[in-house]
Amino acid sequence: MILLRKLLFPLAILYGIITSVRNYLYDKGILKSYAFDIPVIAVGNLSVGGTGKTPQIEYLIRLLSPKYKVATLSRGYKRKSEGFILADANANAAILGDEPFQYFQKFPQIQVAVDADRRNGITQLLAQKDKPEVILLDDAFQHRKVKAGFYILLTSFDDLFCDDFMLPMGNLRESRNGAKRANLIIVTKCPSEISELAQQNIKKKIGLHVPVFFSFVKYDDKVYNQNGSLNVSATKTQEKVLLAGIAKPKPFFDYLQSGDDTVMTYADHHHFSESDILNIKSQAKDKIIVTTEKDFVRLMTYDFGGKLYYLPIKSKFISHQDQFDTLVLKAMQL
Repeated sequence: MILLRKLLFPLAILYGIITSVRNYLYDKGILKSYAFDIPVIAVGNLSVGGTGKTPQIEYLIRLLSPKYKVATLSRGYKRKSEGFILADANANAAILGDEPFQYFQKFPQIQVAVDADRRNGITQLLAQKDKPEVILLDDAFQHRKVKAGFYILLTSFDDLFCDDFMLPMGNLRESRNGAKRANLIIVTKCPSEISELAQQNIKKKIGLHVPVFFSFVKYDDKVYNQNGSLNVSATKTQEKVLLAGIAKPKPFFDYLQSGDDTVMTYADHHHFSESDILNIKSQAKDKIIVTTEKDFVRLMTYDFGGKLYYLPIKSKFISHQDQFDTLVLKAMQL
C-alpha cells in the first residue's frame, strides 16, 4: 500500500496544482465567493473522512440553539435525492443522507437542509418565512463559492493534516496551506489523558497563529433504540453483533467488544441492501445488534424485532471549552 501511494506521487502533485490554482483564483476574487448577512459557520477538514465533523456540529447545535434559530446545511452525501431539501415529517436517511437525518432526529428545534450547492442552499433557507439566525455548514471547508464568516478546521490526532500529503498519495483534499483559512483548529479524537506537552508539540507542528483546541470522543454509557436503553456494561456480558459503516470504526468496536461478539464492517455511508439486512439478521439470530448512531438512522426502517441499538457519542474538549464557546459566540456578532 505504501509503495502504491509513492507511485501515485506525480498524480498528487498534479492534483495539488489544480486545487492550489482554484484557491488562488478565489483568494484573488477572480472566482466569486458569496457572503451573506447572517453568521455562517463552516466546519470541515483538509483530509477525506473520519475527523469527527458530526459530533462537532452537534456540539455547536447544543451551544447555539438555546440562543439562536439554527439551521444546518449539508451536501447530503449519498442521498437518493437532488437539489435543495428542507427536512420535514417525510424526511428519512435516503432523502437527506445519514448525518443530516441524524441532526433532524436529535434536534427538532432546528432546521436541517441539504444542497450540494451551498450558495443556493443558504439562499433557499433565507427565503423561508421562519429564516434561521445562524447557518452551520457541514463539511464545507473546500466549498469556496460561499464565504463563511467563521471557519472551524478539524484534524484527527492520529492523522494530522500537517503530517499528510495530497490525494491520491495521501489523504489531503487540498494543500496544507488551506489551513490558513481557519479561524480556529480542533485536534479531534485525542486520548482523553493527552498531556499538555503533547498538545504544545502538536501546536508547534501545525505552526499557525490561530487558537488550537483538543477534543476527544466521549462514548455514552448506554445504548438506545426506539423502545428503551441498555447499559453498556450489561451488553458486555452477552454475545452480540457489532456493526459499523463509518470511516474509522476501530474505537467503536474497542469500546463495546467482548467475548465472542460478531463484528460486521461496512464502507462509510454504506447503503444497506436487502441481502445485507438478511445477512445481519442471520448473524444476529437472537442476539442484540449494536451499531453507530449514523448507521442506526439508515437501519431503523427495517424490522430487527427490537434488537437493534445504537451508541451515541459526543465531542468533549480536553480543556479551554469556555474559550472555544466564547470565540464561537463572538463570531455570531460578526
